[in-house]
Amino acid sequence: MSGVTDIGMRKIAHETGASLVVSEMVASDDYVRGDAESHLRAEGKGIHPHMVQIAGCEPYWMGEAARLAEANGAAIVDINMGCPAKRVTGGYAGSALMRDLDLAMRLVEATVKAVKIPVTLKMRLGWDADTINAPELARHAAAAGVQMLTVHGRTRQQFYKGSADWGAIAAVSAAVDIPVLANGDCATLAHAALMQQLSGADGVMIGRAAVGRPWFVGDVAHFLSTGAGRPTPAPQARMLMAQGHVLSLMQRMGALKGLRHARKHLAAYAEWATHDGFRIDEAHKSQLVRSDSPDEVLALITKLYEIPPIQQEQAA
Repeated sequence: MSGVTDIGMRKIAHETGASLVVSEMVASDDYVRGDAESHLRAEGKGIHPHMVQIAGCEPYWMGEAARLAEANGAAIVDINMGCPAKRVTGGYAGSALMRDLDLAMRLVEATVKAVKIPVTLKMRLGWDADTINAPELARHAAAAGVQMLTVHGRTRQQFYKGSADWGAIAAVSAAVDIPVLANGDCATLAHAALMQQLSGADGVMIGRAAVGRPWFVGDVAHFLSTGAGRPTPAPQARMLMAQGHVLSLMQRMGALKGLRHARKHLAAYAEWATHDGFRIDEAHKSQLVRSDSPDEVLALITKLYEIPPIQQEQAA
């Protein structure tokens, strides 16, 4: 997710059991031209396998971006044909490509031919309800050498409204012999099980539900492989992960820019801490996402994970 799945978040997910983590979406032409922010988004040091997601609408830039990602240590290149954002689809990239499968396939072919590493593809069900063409794109992509597909269970015109249609992904699973991952609205272990059952997919991809709890991806991987849940990380572990995430951003972006970039994550860490029973007042949450002081933010993160009420009662 662009602006979200930075390397700090991905490292936490990876270290807590995620089977695979994906970089932020990188614009292919910017990446090849040496844009510093694009290279930061594609960073993967310490993560294996390292997977870089590229987006674009010109075969040349997609092929060159794939080559560069491979040269920089990527083990997998993922093509984005799922992003619904207007700034992406306005340039005829992301999910806009599902309106032009001929162009979509030229991009796929250029990417696959450019590298020796596996190429995967992320898509939506289609552009709108009248053009559900994910199975068709999936068949062509698999024939061209794509080795795994991820399908978000909405059309582009739905953005993130309503509910993802996990059952609609089943047509893609049935259309190809390569692995298919189902994506969209997986926020609990029960969701993951039902999602896999209805979609017929080989696994699931977690997006927004991992913001503020990147260990949840590993929770899902553990559950789908064993059939059992696992304990939520202890308060001290959660505190260290959140602090490490913020420190990672500050190290790579500078203290002030890193703190401000971290605010979406900090708000989500606080939201999930509240959800899980930690006592956090609104003034604490507000200061956490407003402060420009690294020391204060780290102290506020420590305070996020004080003993929840239920544990206090048990201790008494």
